[in-house]
Amino acid sequence: MKIVKRLPFELIFWITALLLLATADIHDHGTGPHFTLCPLANMGFDWCPGCGIGRSIAHLLQGNFEESFKQHWFGLPALLILCSRIVTLIRLNLKNKKVLNLKYKEERYV
Repeated sequence: MKIVKRLPFELIFWITALLLLATADIHDHGTGPHFTLCPLANMGFDWCPGCGIGRSIAHLLQGNFEESFKQHWFGLPALLILCSRIVTLIRLNLKNKKVLNLKYKEERYV
């Protein structure tokens, strides 16, 4: 549990989001009302510029590249951006741990 407390919230959030999208049942969308966090959809608008990006990423993670592009053209770039951010957060976290460990070792020997 100590490891999770030391990880940045953003890193946990993005990894969890991608895991949920990878395991989502995307074939049930459109068969009835569904929960959405989209503020435009919740205000009653039928169109949103980001509508379908989540489903597009889910299709990509499940290997359906053609269907992914049909859902939203920005799915692949969005997935690459998220993966890049995850790698950056992991690198920063590892770098900070090394710096902290080095400071601790210096204090111990001085």
